[in-house]
Amino acid sequence: MKQCMSMPSPLGDILLRAEDDALTGVYFVGQKYFPTADGALAADSSAHVLLAAREQLVEYFAGERQQFTLRLRMLGSPFQRDVWEQLVEIPYGETASYGGIAQRLGMPLSASRAVGAANGRNPLSIVVPCHRVISSAGDLTGYAGGLHRKRALLELERPMSKAPRQLELLAVG
Repeated sequence: MKQCMSMPSPLGDILLRAEDDALTGVYFVGQKYFPTADGALAADSSAHVLLAAREQLVEYFAGERQQFTLRLRMLGSPFQRDVWEQLVEIPYGETASYGGIAQRLGMPLSASRAVGAANGRNPLSIVVPCHRVISSAGDLTGYAGGLHRKRALLELERPMSKAPRQLELLAVG
């Protein structure tokens, strides 16, 4: 049975979707590729998958969680799923490039656009960290939830050890 639940976040409302015992969607409300209502029911208090997802996302936004421990069901093409599996491998607080992911998949650097397209269709924002993928030049490009959210998520994850030198100098003395 498909169920959904809405939750507030510091970056706007989030829609959570689950089917049976797995999380199938984490979307910022109104983002690109936002799903249509397709028979999903509002969750009741027994929707343990959605409740667990909400709790873990609250912990993530509070800076208390770096990894998610949720059962996921990723619905997409084989290529999309391959790209999404690469996203899960990007450590908290780090980034990867579209071209780097293409190369890890055994594809030429020129496949970075295809990786970007698959990345943009990730149905599990934040939990499968598509926001950690940037251009090879280090620029923030593309994010279905908006670049302002991508920037905020990266800032949330940025370890203090990677803070710019100027900030370190200001904190001394």
